[in-house]
Amino acid sequence: MKIAKIDFSYTTNVVSQPQFDAHMKLYGGYVDKINEIDKTLLSNPESAAANAVYSHYRGLKKGETFALNGVILHEEYFANLGNSHTAPGPATTQLINQFFGNYDNWLADFTATAMSARGWCITAFDQRSHTIHNFLQDAHDDGVITMAFPIIVLDMYEHAYFMDYGTNKADYIHKFINNLNWSAIEARAAKIAAII
Repeated sequence: MKIAKIDFSYTTNVVSQPQFDAHMKLYGGYVDKINEIDKTLLSNPESAAANAVYSHYRGLKKGETFALNGVILHEEYFANLGNSHTAPGPATTQLINQFFGNYDNWLADFTATAMSARGWCITAFDQRSHTIHNFLQDAHDDGVITMAFPIIVLDMYEHAYFMDYGTNKADYIHKFINNLNWSAIEARAAKIAAII
């Protein structure tokens, strides 16, 4: 797995260059770790001694989920920044209206979810119930909804904003919302709208 090329210019209205650089260093660490874990797992290390209390194999499998989700979520987060459009597209609007009533309701719920999150706030499609929700993940592997398809991804780990915003999470969330790449989000929403 390779580190995705992410253009800082898409994030300039949300975070500073030093904040972005620190964030990219952490993201790169997740890429390195998933590559290391994948390579190690190829040899089935100590799989015969695997157990649910403690084992080397369990540690690798827990790390696999954490690192891989760290890669995926960071790539989706950076991809939905950029403010290439100033408003949601038709598929996104349809989904928001259908499941939240209107944009303001979605925004209020998204903001409350983000303020409550220690890790991630994700607007996602739950494929089981065919509904859209704002989900909270306190870690890359805590709060993950199986088969949920992300539409909007916000990193709420302190490494994403603390250098620029300190404890002012609300200002970071506001800047994130005002600088969403609605065309990237529309592409995700269109895939969902086609199957609902």
